[in-house]
Amino acid sequence: MLINLMMGLPTMVFCLLMQSLLVMVVVRYYGRHRHQIENDSFTSSLIVINVVMLLLVLGNLVQVAIWALLFLSLGEFEAFAEAFYHSAVNFATLGYGDFVMSERHKLLGPLQAINGVLMIGVSTAALMSAFQDAMKKTLEARKGGSV
Repeated sequence: MLINLMMGLPTMVFCLLMQSLLVMVVVRYYGRHRHQIENDSFTSSLIVINVVMLLLVLGNLVQVAIWALLFLSLGEFEAFAEAFYHSAVNFATLGYGDFVMSERHKLLGPLQAINGVLMIGVSTAALMSAFQDAMKKTLEARKGGSV
């Protein structure tokens, strides 16, 4: 159990740091493209929001891959595709159970699920913040700045 914590917790911390950096990238991107949102076009706002969403999803998929590489390095899976699938199931807390890790490393699954819940929550919060701001700015522009 201790060995799983010694491997899983640093992986979680690395993913947390990576997600924090990614949120900063998203915030900077959003700030640099704010002029596209501050007009009355829903299309330009939609493009910015979709790029934000895509970046956040890609960040979550990179984290799934990081966990998959850990599982692969531990010999839990023979192919990256299987490890990635199992990792995605854990990260999204689906828990299908069609691929199961050995008794020795099974604690890593719940650790990754905790990581996934946190990271998907952070992604959702960042996306909703950008979406709400974009909608507010677009509606203000449509009403001539009087909201």
